[in-house]
Amino acid sequence: MSLPLVCATLSGTTVEDMLADAARATAAGADVVEARLDMLYMQRVAVEAEQGRDDVKSKVKRTQTKLVEREAIDFEIDEVLSLLEAGIELPVILTCRPKRQGGYFPGNEQERCEILRKAIDSGVSWVDLEMDIDEGKRGELASLASGKTQVICSEHFDRQPDGNDEVVSRIREMSEFGDLVKLCYKTGGKRSGLSLFEAAWELKGEGLSYTVMGLGNAGDWTRIHAPILGIGMVYTTSESDPREASSGKINTTELITAWEMLDYS
Repeated sequence: MSLPLVCATLSGTTVEDMLADAARATAAGADVVEARLDMLYMQRVAVEAEQGRDDVKSKVKRTQTKLVEREAIDFEIDEVLSLLEAGIELPVILTCRPKRQGGYFPGNEQERCEILRKAIDSGVSWVDLEMDIDEGKRGELASLASGKTQVICSEHFDRQPDGNDEVVSRIREMSEFGDLVKLCYKTGGKRSGLSLFEAAWELKGEGLSYTVMGLGNAGDWTRIHAPILGIGMVYTTSESDPREASSGKINTTELITAWEMLDYS
């Protein structure tokens, strides 16, 4: 059984943090890392949050972090690309996710596409091009990438899948637009998680290169069982926060261990 590629998404909001996270991902056994360029426009700030039931007088204050947009941009994207290329051993996916697809890039679409063009020009292994990019611009970027940079055709839905038929048809439709299709939905529990699992099971054996996943409860089912579903790439994280499990995300080391325990390796 051939295992899917394991792609660790880097969690840093600075180049230095991304490089450190990439080193951890390499040590954990990841095959690829994803550098989210849109994350560089954000910063993590500490905030105090009260935890406890509303009907209980004494609430516990805990310090948490949240992402906020940077007031000033102190980096040049060309320098960022050079530093990532020099500092990461593994193949890299460069992504600059727009807000409409759940990302953080604060600029306009023309500025974002220029960053994607520079990412391709840098000779990166992979670039993520969302399906909803203007058709002409997307074709231009895909043509520029042809022969040197593999294209991930992605789509992220802020809702649960409308049954497995929707997922199957969407992956089939998108397959002609990239070397790998990435489809991500919100999941709210067993029913939506099962829809993604059943879709992957139906696609098994069709020879399509894709990944499908959920964010939320049961969203990790297709990640854990990706080897028997024929999924081509699984996205992971280096973070070990217990709350990641309920978000559908999975730690790189824990995923590889699970595959070994399930005799998928």
